[in-house]
Amino acid sequence: MMLVKTFGSAVYGVEAISITVEVSVNNQGKDYFIVGLPDNAVKESLQRVESAIKSNHYYMPRTKLVVNLAPANIKKSGTAFDLPIAIGTLAATEQIENPEKLSEYVIMGELSLDGEIRPIIGALPIAIQARKEGFKGLILPKQNAREAAMVSELNVYAVGHINEVIEFFKNENSLQPTIVNTKEEFANAQSDFEIDFCDVKGQENIKRALEIAAAGGHNAILIGPPGAGKTMLAKRLPTILPPLSLQEALETTKIHSVAGKLPENSTLISKRPFRSPHHTISDVALVGGGGNPQPGEISLAHNGVLFLDELPEFKRQVLEVMRQPMEERRVTISRAKVALDFPASFMLIASMNPCPCGFFNHPEKECTCPPGAVQKYLNKISGPLLDRIDLHVEVTPVAFNELSSAQQFEKSSGIRERVIKAREIQQDRYKKTDGIYANAQMSSKQLKEICAITSAGQSLLKTAMEKLNLSARAYDRILKVSRTIADLAASDDIKPEHLAEAIQYRSLDREGWGA
Repeated sequence: MMLVKTFGSAVYGVEAISITVEVSVNNQGKDYFIVGLPDNAVKESLQRVESAIKSNHYYMPRTKLVVNLAPANIKKSGTAFDLPIAIGTLAATEQIENPEKLSEYVIMGELSLDGEIRPIIGALPIAIQARKEGFKGLILPKQNAREAAMVSELNVYAVGHINEVIEFFKNENSLQPTIVNTKEEFANAQSDFEIDFCDVKGQENIKRALEIAAAGGHNAILIGPPGAGKTMLAKRLPTILPPLSLQEALETTKIHSVAGKLPENSTLISKRPFRSPHHTISDVALVGGGGNPQPGEISLAHNGVLFLDELPEFKRQVLEVMRQPMEERRVTISRAKVALDFPASFMLIASMNPCPCGFFNHPEKECTCPPGAVQKYLNKISGPLLDRIDLHVEVTPVAFNELSSAQQFEKSSGIRERVIKAREIQQDRYKKTDGIYANAQMSSKQLKEICAITSAGQSLLKTAMEKLNLSARAYDRILKVSRTIADLAASDDIKPEHLAEAIQYRSLDREGWGA
């Protein structure tokens, strides 16, 4: 009887847990067993392992084979345990020399029937956990090697076939560790965008609104007729957001790695994500979940932008499940045996037509909707969700003379510099408060301290609230946005002109809008 241990890793949420793969071969029977709460994909691995071993002229034991995945009380899923099971089986049948070396490495990979090794998901969290637990190296498919090699002080070996792994345990010099210069690659890709704000003709007031949204981390909604440029403007928002820090890039890459959304041979995600789900999306796909919980679109947009085009077309239930994550900046998926936290700190940018026909408030075309249709269309979006959106921006169509003009418009890089300066002011302001880095996140208590306004500002705000019939919820939002406008102007105080600009971004709060 022979017992050998190899080491793998299972991904839960955005973290990994080390799994000990114990392989026991004895001559008391002829059956193969996998125990330790495997799902169907893990149970089927023995068929792939047997075929891969025989295809490469090694032998599979004809006696009893037991594979235990420990700790045995955690559910194991996926196909990435194929390789550690195969190597454990070969070592237990003395076809691999020096089985004691196996304890120094984490081994992961899916096997094809001829022994080729296919990519896995979650390579980055697996590498982080392997380094944390003091393993000498990580052996995994070559398509995932660059992703895992971002983790320093860990040797990452890229393999394409089971024979390479067997050869490695005979001679450790047969493979060279994958080296990635993370900081250099990250720095080079940060400002490499295919789109730019200079492509947008006119629309200066909308660009200004998006600059304010980016500077303060504010959520925004763009309202305007079809073809006015709402989607085009929203897609360019990531080009003016501050670049990702290395820590934010690691967090974002971990989520995309776990969800299997990273391209092959990629390293760190260097640009802020921009996610634009279709309005037919389900609530589970948006916030995350499933039998084996996976991150949803709001987590994939972490540290970036979630763009909801045609907001009233989304199912109401789908939008309502987003309210709590927007406040807490994370989402907890609870199941009977497990509760997983996924980060979800994103900027929400939504767009909508002002009415079903799309031409309410259009300067030239007439709205053909029946009476009350505009309000009914707007009512598809609940008050509590609108309450979490700071900027309501009306987008008007671009005039022909602006479309045909040869004028050069400001590039994203110029706007981005102003945004970064405003964010630096905010970072300094909130440096003593954990989890807050932008004006949009400040609490009611901080609002009173940070957004103090002069008596002239007070009277302007009072007049606006009364004249425009603004709701009470607009008051806090106006103060937060005016603080961001003051930061962009490098002003210590909120001046009446900053308040006046913030007030104009509350069009949906006006009583009678669309009535």
